[in-house]
Amino acid sequence: MEILNRVLACSALAFALAWSASARAHCDTLDGPVVAAARSALDSGNASGVLMWVQKKDEGEIRSALKRALAVRKAGGEARSLADSYFFETLVRVHRAGEGAPYTGLKPGGSVEPAVAAADKAIETGRVQGLAKLIAERTERGLHEHFMQVIAKKKYDPNDVNAGRAYSSAYVEFVHYAERLYEAADTLAPDAAETAPGHRH
Repeated sequence: MEILNRVLACSALAFALAWSASARAHCDTLDGPVVAAARSALDSGNASGVLMWVQKKDEGEIRSALKRALAVRKAGGEARSLADSYFFETLVRVHRAGEGAPYTGLKPGGSVEPAVAAADKAIETGRVQGLAKLIAERTERGLHEHFMQVIAKKKYDPNDVNAGRAYSSAYVEFVHYAERLYEAADTLAPDAAETAPGHRH
């Protein structure tokens, strides 16, 4: 039982880390919404559009960074480019710190996960069907692959401990993969969760 609990804990931790890395991958790209907001602020000189991406306690730092960037931009040429990069990096760094994520530099455009790109497209077009299809296909493929691993190892010699462990590992991975998918699918958006009957805080 102790070994099984360790396996389950490691599985859950690995999933949490993978999900966390994926979920935070979009905000540090040059074509992500945070940098897009930064570009608009630099063009308009108005910080209001970027403050939504940082915590209230960090507003002063972002306003100050924008003010400095705008002053340097006036020199034009390379100075303008450097000022823009400085503001992009400052905003993204502060934004990620607010999420509890490390800042590892700005990533080039086009480096977004398919699901994130599809989610952005859904918001842009007002149609979620493409995103739903992408997720459904990947989910079905993942379930099928995990399931086949279990079935392939199900018939083992009871005296073969290694074969038994291989089946046990595949079983745990399959069941908890299904459980994670089910729980993720049942997650409500923050506003909806607050008003949902029987919602647990």
